[in-house]
Amino acid sequence: MTNLDNLRHSCAHLLAAAVLDLYPGTLKTIGPSIDNGFYFDFDFGDVKISEDDLPKIEGRMHEIVKSWDKFTGREVSVKDAKAENADNPYKLELIDEFAGKGQKITFYRVDTYEDLCRGGHCDKPSQELKHFKLLSIAGAYWRGSEKNKMLTRIYGTCWPTQKELDEYLNMLEESKKRDHRKLGKELDLFTFSPLVGSGLPIYTPRGALLRRLVNDYVEQVQSSQDYHQVWTPQIAKAELFKTSGHYDKYKGDMFRVVSNYSEEEFFLKPMNCPQHTQIYASRPRSYRDLPLRFTDFAMLYRDEKPGELNGLARVRSFSQDDCHIFCREDQVDVEIDTALTMIKQIMATYGFKYRYRLSTRDPQHPEKYLGDPKIWDKVEAWAEKIMIRNHIDYYPGVGEAAFYAPKMDLMATDALGREWQLSTVQIDYVMPERFDLTYTDSDGKAKRPIMLHRAIIGSPERFLMILIEHYAGAFPLWLAPVQVTVLPISDKHLDYANQVKKDLFSKGFRVDLNDKNEPLNARVRDSEMQKVPYLLVVGDREAEANSVSIRHRGDKASVSKPLSEFISDLSADIIAKV
Repeated sequence: MTNLDNLRHSCAHLLAAAVLDLYPGTLKTIGPSIDNGFYFDFDFGDVKISEDDLPKIEGRMHEIVKSWDKFTGREVSVKDAKAENADNPYKLELIDEFAGKGQKITFYRVDTYEDLCRGGHCDKPSQELKHFKLLSIAGAYWRGSEKNKMLTRIYGTCWPTQKELDEYLNMLEESKKRDHRKLGKELDLFTFSPLVGSGLPIYTPRGALLRRLVNDYVEQVQSSQDYHQVWTPQIAKAELFKTSGHYDKYKGDMFRVVSNYSEEEFFLKPMNCPQHTQIYASRPRSYRDLPLRFTDFAMLYRDEKPGELNGLARVRSFSQDDCHIFCREDQVDVEIDTALTMIKQIMATYGFKYRYRLSTRDPQHPEKYLGDPKIWDKVEAWAEKIMIRNHIDYYPGVGEAAFYAPKMDLMATDALGREWQLSTVQIDYVMPERFDLTYTDSDGKAKRPIMLHRAIIGSPERFLMILIEHYAGAFPLWLAPVQVTVLPISDKHLDYANQVKKDLFSKGFRVDLNDKNEPLNARVRDSEMQKVPYLLVVGDREAEANSVSIRHRGDKASVSKPLSEFISDLSADIIAKV
């Protein structure tokens, strides 16, 4: 079985070899394997390249690889490594870094190309490196720091077979059609303004409605399980985050706020959990009070790097369908089982297939985590037992844990086969300890509660991005911002069209009337472009029979029904969330 990481890492080397051959004097930096492909960062100096140059580079890659037999490695001293790379400041920096960590300095050669590398390549490059494609060019700061020089990053993809490459390229083409940024503009859902700021989405009436519908469904499901909404400020003193540990572990991603009238330090909150601990701590708690389930849709803020902002996929302002459950240890299993059941129900409504990732500590970096390692061992094993008991398909995610707890992360697959992290469930001993939260147990003694973190869709902003692309903008009836558009054949049918609209609106449906001074076919096309689920065409016959001519989204044919029957059918479909 082909090791994709090794294959793509090798293809990154092949890309570098072709670039250096075509553009002598270029400085190579790093070129890792990534999800679905690879990239390589170059310093081209004064040379400017564009995506028009990619076919030439790709063609040279195909020529070069014919003579690539196999990769061979060698270990060298720091002195020799620096001497061999004296003209490349990027490699010199890496060599010093590796040496400082006590790591071996190794180079890997294939044919005439050699690079500083830790290894991990395909066995027979001339035979295995055939099915690749260069995709795009982007700017990227060296080591991801805006203080460093901007480099040129070339992205590519590589697969073991032509069939897999073709399938992936077809998926990319389809994803361009479904791009939420494109559809968001066409469907009038959201916008960004340079005066407001990058990464700060503004929702139009339709987008705000869609966002509210998504949140309301979560609230409908969770409130039936005795979850209770709270509301917390979007700003808090630094002391709160110092106590929680976010100040030390997360400060670089937080927006700092300074008062004009005091020396107090504040931050826009990046998550709800620290403030929820203060609701718990606001009064004495008894074992009889537990569990307490606090949900919160308040806005959150994170200081993302400008180059990483991407539509609704990566923003600076967002909310979460957060819930924090304070409970006794003997209540944890029931609470998590309930949360997993709610998650299952909501994912089924949207039609997502999914699996879970058991996100645990990185054993190589224990300094990243707070709390007793023995408690971590206990909770990681506990989370695994919960997933096994619930017959959940899961895989390990080493190093993906939060700094205070392991996570059970739901990874949903959309209509294009792409995987997204949505829901999460976490068993947290750290926050209650750091905030000294207690309850009085049945024996009269003070005990420490356990804090469960739970989100179902995660960030509604990011979830909207996923939904827009998953449905290609053609939302199911219950979720569509406009469910029905009424189209009078001519002006003389306008009175009846308005009556149809009024009847539908009185029943709670979201309905538009398109009476533009345009031919009917043009108005039909306009509604189709807006991906409205139902078009109702009304003329003489419909007015006389109190009926409507119904055209369902995607259908060319129409059917006629009494208006009352259409309203009844529509109501049933919305209740069923189809």
